[in-house]
Amino acid sequence: MTSPSTIAEFRAAFEARRPDPAALAAELVDHWEPDDEHRVWIRRLEHQEIVAHIERLIEVDKTSAPLRGVPFAIKDNIDLAGVPTTAGCPDYAYTPVRSATVVERLVAAGAIPVGKTNMDQFATGLVGTRSPYGAVVNALQPDHVSGGSSSGSAVAVKLGLVAFALGTDTAGSGRVPAAFNELVGFKPTRGWWSTRGVVPACRTLDCVSVFTQTVGDARTVARVAGSFDEADPYARRIALQDFDEEAARIGFFDPYELPHVDEGYRACYADFVDRLPGEPIRIDHAPFLEAAALLYDGPWLAERYAAIGCFLEQHPEAFHPVTRRVIAAGNNLSAVACFRAQYRLAMLKREVERAFRRVDVLALPTVPRIYTLGEVEADPFGTNARLGTFTNFVNLLDLCAVAVPAGRCSAGLPFGVTLTSPAGFDFALLNAAARLLGEVVD
Repeated sequence: MTSPSTIAEFRAAFEARRPDPAALAAELVDHWEPDDEHRVWIRRLEHQEIVAHIERLIEVDKTSAPLRGVPFAIKDNIDLAGVPTTAGCPDYAYTPVRSATVVERLVAAGAIPVGKTNMDQFATGLVGTRSPYGAVVNALQPDHVSGGSSSGSAVAVKLGLVAFALGTDTAGSGRVPAAFNELVGFKPTRGWWSTRGVVPACRTLDCVSVFTQTVGDARTVARVAGSFDEADPYARRIALQDFDEEAARIGFFDPYELPHVDEGYRACYADFVDRLPGEPIRIDHAPFLEAAALLYDGPWLAERYAAIGCFLEQHPEAFHPVTRRVIAAGNNLSAVACFRAQYRLAMLKREVERAFRRVDVLALPTVPRIYTLGEVEADPFGTNARLGTFTNFVNLLDLCAVAVPAGRCSAGLPFGVTLTSPAGFDFALLNAAARLLGEVVD
């Protein structure tokens, strides 16, 4: 019998073996690679820790626990009570007494946490190589990067170790690893999923995200995780909205005008656009990409320094060299520059709002290309910056997004697209994505 990989398959396996928590825990532990050759984990839960979570579920009514018996992984900048949070930096570690709100909701729905995953340190990077625990190995192409910063979470799902895994997404960290490992990566509307209990990167932009094998599984997790949290000062009461998913108006960027895209990915994207249903609408990419450039070429870099700068000043040796250089640069930006960038972003938002009056969904490449480990080592800053070309703008422009697999390019490398919609259209977007992939929409 094949190993379970989706939420439904893991739930069925749990129900079939429910009377024996110790045996169930042993199966989950045995499911892992003994030596973690992909460097997925920072901290795997011990057998007895997992048993405790399973025992709690034995008598729980499955109708009130939609995720009962489903194992999941947690990026190690998200708190799990009693387990150290490192954010990819051992010297930063602390042990929370309470789980992050989103983890509490998932556990209350019956999900079983099994470990904390490796990541680009302090969620600063899109490559998956900036970790003192080692670069996470791509599940499909070991000589290429796995994508970051939520690298371990993505690879854990692709290897079938868990049904889903939590990541975070400020600049694309929940979408780039999905593209490089042929997964679904869902980034909800900013403020809908609580970030209480999450180590901040850019607090005004941060989102918790999720990796799954299917769009339907992402939707299942979203139903549990998404809700207003009064304890989170950046939470928002999101009025969820809809559009006609069966006749969704889909926009696209001109494949032949996009910067940094290699020819293999360009051909894949052009083919994807050609296969879109209905009459796709060409959208000018300029305001989107200008907004994207503001994230790291502008004063939002100072927000990363605001989040972790005091620790950096006191413990500079604790940082990965690339991470230290990126965050330290945020201390040199002025308040005047910050306001000017906000003024420009407000103007760009108006242009993007006009674009979304013409379309319901915008489909674009998730990344311009995938890099080898050697390419990233030779140019750690340039390669990382280019990976954010089509992801950095999403939170700045207040969009929701889902990255989905879209085949392989001519060199056999994984290619993915991201579908985006305005804030609040999360379920409509997920349903539209499911239809594009041929999944049944419930």
